[in-house]
Amino acid sequence: MKLHFSPGYFALTVLIFVTEVFIAAFLHDEFIRPYAGDFLVVILLYCFVRSFVQAPVVPVALGVLLFSYLIETLQYFNLVKLLGLEHSRIANIVIGNYFTWVDIIAYTLGIGFVILIEKSGFRNYGRR
Repeated sequence: MKLHFSPGYFALTVLIFVTEVFIAAFLHDEFIRPYAGDFLVVILLYCFVRSFVQAPVVPVALGVLLFSYLIETLQYFNLVKLLGLEHSRIANIVIGNYFTWVDIIAYTLGIGFVILIEKSGFRNYGRR
């Protein structure tokens, strides 16, 4: 593992972040916002880490997945409320305020998708 800036991963990070903001601001449905948003957030985190760290795919992906599980577990224990930030919109958005097993599934599927894409060589398409 070494520090190395990757413009490609950084561009993906920005693109996914803009997508997430769009979803949060404009979509108030029963599927895309809750499920696709959680699916995408782990991909966003993975791309962000890979923007600055050159490391093998699986350890980075599993690290992001474990971090996501940790945040979801902290939601179970009402971390936002314990910190006295229950009235903070930003804290409720970033940390979240309720635990669901469906989020765990969405995170797992998102990281599975990352590993599948990375290991398939799809991201190298066009570099040949």
